[in-house]
Amino acid sequence: MNTQTTYEFPLNERIRVFMRLEQLFHQLSHFMAGSAIFDKRAAIGVLLDILTIFSRSDLKSELIKELDRHTKVLNHLVNSQNIDTHKLQETLAELNQASRNLYSANGKIGIKVMESDLFQSISQRNSIPGGSCSFDLPAFHYWLEQDQTQQQIDLERWTQPFSDIRTAIDLIMGFIRQSNMPSKETAKAGFFQLALDKTHPVQLLRVSIAAEQLCFAEISGGKHRFSVRFMKPSSDENRPSQVSEDIEFWLTRCMF
Repeated sequence: MNTQTTYEFPLNERIRVFMRLEQLFHQLSHFMAGSAIFDKRAAIGVLLDILTIFSRSDLKSELIKELDRHTKVLNHLVNSQNIDTHKLQETLAELNQASRNLYSANGKIGIKVMESDLFQSISQRNSIPGGSCSFDLPAFHYWLEQDQTQQQIDLERWTQPFSDIRTAIDLIMGFIRQSNMPSKETAKAGFFQLALDKTHPVQLLRVSIAAEQLCFAEISGGKHRFSVRFMKPSSDENRPSQVSEDIEFWLTRCMF
């Protein structure tokens, strides 16, 4: 059981998109492992969300830039003292392999999936509440009734184009989250504010509080400063409100 609850807040659009995709990939794995029809429905819904994000951004280019940046930073550490050289070389090899895989991927990621008649028809109905009922999409209903083995084969084929993207995002977000040590802070009367150092851009904020605390962290900010408000959850009668007592928490400013 977790003893802490952690809230994360991205401070630039690139990390915001990476975190959205990271969550969607976790959801996709969860639903693909399920055996019920509604698991398969949910998996297709998540895959459509992933495809929508890819249709709006040149994510391959953004990821390659970020991987190259991380590689340059780590290369500067090669001759540093107190560095596990073997582990560093392994990490650099992972980054270089992820970058090569993305470079070698031809065309727009996921475009072939969206070209299929099945996905086009589901996508067109997806914005309508309950729009993927059997009478709306008989072809989708037919697929949902097929053997689970065949469904799994299809899902693996449809999601395979995103495997290199997922690997790259997992590497990048892992480095970012581990890039700094947390500091213990106190939010006076539930409020904390801090200016950020412009010379060391922060990409991600992480706020951790004891799991038994009856409040949640509401984070806002930009590249110059940020604030954290600890809020009491809403009830049937009241909206969320800021706590009146001091709250101790752990703050990590991830700068990688």
